[in-house]
Amino acid sequence: MTTPIFVLGEALMDCIAQPDGQLRPLMGGSPFNLARAAALQGAKVSYLNPLSHDFFGQGMVQQLRQDGVELPGGISALPTSLAVVQVQQGQPSYGFYREGIADRDYTVQSVVDRLAQQPKAGILHTGSLLLIPPEHHKVVAILTSARALGWTISVDINLRPQVAGALPPYVRALREVIGLTDWLKASDEDLITMGYSPVSLAQSPRLVRELRAEGMQGSLSRVALTFGGDGAHLDVDGHAHSLPVPPVSVVDTVGAGDTFWGNTLADWAGQDGGAADRVADTLARSMTAAAINCTRQGCQPPTRAEVLAF
Repeated sequence: MTTPIFVLGEALMDCIAQPDGQLRPLMGGSPFNLARAAALQGAKVSYLNPLSHDFFGQGMVQQLRQDGVELPGGISALPTSLAVVQVQQGQPSYGFYREGIADRDYTVQSVVDRLAQQPKAGILHTGSLLLIPPEHHKVVAILTSARALGWTISVDINLRPQVAGALPPYVRALREVIGLTDWLKASDEDLITMGYSPVSLAQSPRLVRELRAEGMQGSLSRVALTFGGDGAHLDVDGHAHSLPVPPVSVVDTVGAGDTFWGNTLADWAGQDGGAADRVADTLARSMTAAAINCTRQGCQPPTRAEVLAF
């Protein structure tokens, strides 16, 4: 039986700057992207945050439903959040508009109640902008309750220091969340900003050990580390594998990490056992999916058929 994946986090419009100065709006937000990526691989996915009643929000509703994502979070009267994205040499940088917006229009109790009503505890994924103080207090409360209900906690750090302001409180918030996490994804940029050094693909075993030392209530049994064009590393209960990036013509890297982790969660949700034995295959498929996404502008995760045919 497929384990359900519930996703908590932002859904926003990535307004991508074009060479002529115009902005091209594309649906985005790391958790929104991940929900789509996992559902397109056949996982049973629900997106927990409200979506706006505005034009952008209703487009997101349509897109998520088209991809097979369920929407228990409902509709908010608040507007959709925006991010202005500048892409230089394939790498995105962001400016965010995050106050008084739909995906933050939720309460701790409403989310916990939905989790408690499910017939089977599953995987609760979060990360990215909701980990920024003071929003992280709500997330910590939800994760604590979810763990008590038997849910497995997945987090993609996806650190955004340019939004958070002061870095030390942000890093403390991240470490608090990591302490409640079972499955963690971090990029090389995340690790460097959090103070880990040296950071490279070759240093992955040491970095995994240091991240696991952060654990308190969480076990960090599964850790994925991504290193941009250098490759990625996956560790499942001490069974680890690293791979280089598949060769593709890169348009941009927007949503590559979300696609990678969404495919990884879909693999684990679809097969309850044997994750440690499949670590190399899981990593290869997730990196393939991310590579395909990089051949497209914005986050456009591939279907399962596209990954298998690559």
